[in-house]
Amino acid sequence: MAILPGFKVSIMEREINQLIQDCMLFFSNNCYTQHRIERYRSLWRNGILQYMKENNLSFYSPSLGQEYVMDCIPYDNLRHEDREKIRSIQVLDDNLNLGYIRKRTIAPVKHPLYGEIGLQMEKLINHLHSLRKSSTTIKNYELYLNRFLVYLNRSGVYSLNEIRERHILAFISTSENNKVNVVSSLRVLFRFWTENKIMDMAFFEDVLKSYKWVKREKIPSFFAANDVQTIEKSVDRCSRVGKRNYAMLLLASRLGLRASDIAQLKFSNLDWEKNEIRLTQYKTGNPISLPLLSDVGNAIVDYLKYGRFKSESQHVFISSRAPYIPATKSVVCSAIQEIISKSKVDTEGRHHGAHSLRHSLASCLLKNEVPIPIISETLGHVKTDTTMIYLRIDLSSLTKCTLPVPCIPDDFYTQKGGAFYA
Repeated sequence: MAILPGFKVSIMEREINQLIQDCMLFFSNNCYTQHRIERYRSLWRNGILQYMKENNLSFYSPSLGQEYVMDCIPYDNLRHEDREKIRSIQVLDDNLNLGYIRKRTIAPVKHPLYGEIGLQMEKLINHLHSLRKSSTTIKNYELYLNRFLVYLNRSGVYSLNEIRERHILAFISTSENNKVNVVSSLRVLFRFWTENKIMDMAFFEDVLKSYKWVKREKIPSFFAANDVQTIEKSVDRCSRVGKRNYAMLLLASRLGLRASDIAQLKFSNLDWEKNEIRLTQYKTGNPISLPLLSDVGNAIVDYLKYGRFKSESQHVFISSRAPYIPATKSVVCSAIQEIISKSKVDTEGRHHGAHSLRHSLASCLLKNEVPIPIISETLGHVKTDTTMIYLRIDLSSLTKCTLPVPCIPDDFYTQKGGAFYA
């Protein structure tokens, strides 16, 4: 029997009505809305319960749930109703196998390393695991190596001894973004193959050493003060989600907090008596103390009183759907990006996520001639050199540094018989 995505085979089973009662108890303890609970009850009553009654069965198992899905739900061209029925079976499986119900998630994109070349690339990935490299680092290697593998296969290269210098340079030239990381990943791969005698790739590493590219300077994306005000005013604060997203937005636009720090913000970080926010930055690991501005504090209070669902979590911001778990960095980024996109502020040619508001705050401080060390402290930069990057967006101050160019007399261009004199 084929295994459908999202299902696990298990020998566990339980009486169906007792299993459903356990699910109901989990819903109640995790603050699911009554509407959602009744929706699941209806899905089970008109779905798996009816199916088991017709087949004279009383004990549920994941294999039975899979049979129900395959027999009763057309897996091609799924409707919303069909997806909900499948979800109701996955909820039963989670409670039976895990003792709790996982939040509905989107499966992450995978970058498989296949074939003869992919098998040798996989050895490097296993080596990185043995070195206890971070999951983010390993995923980046998998991404760039997968792209290289796909390019080689499209070029008709399926074995190591067929790789040539032209393949490497052509692949790098097609990589418009992150060329530094692409080249670095290939260097590590070739060095690993050479040191482990998989294939002598020392020559190719020399090719990469001589490879040069121009790293263009980028001007950070930012919004003018009036645009930021427009973005803030555009938020609909009538709903629970709107109250949450508005508070997160102000933490980014008024205090310049990173999305990761907004997501990690806890009640213990808020000192209401001293009107301060004290936290340890997720990116740098360094402590930072910021003023809890009245507008920011009022927005947080409004969310806590009228927008936040009941939860035992010590994080200020939680998900908008049960089970109510702490908000993640991606939740913060998505919320702010959606707000900016719907605000009707012109975003053409520039990023419009949470970090752009951080840049906007830096731009505003520079425009008001706030000293660089104070800006560094506000943004939580370890070194003022990092803050100097924001000087690129202070165009009004840069124009003050320009020197006047004197006029060139006409006889300069006609000297020496009319020839241009360089």
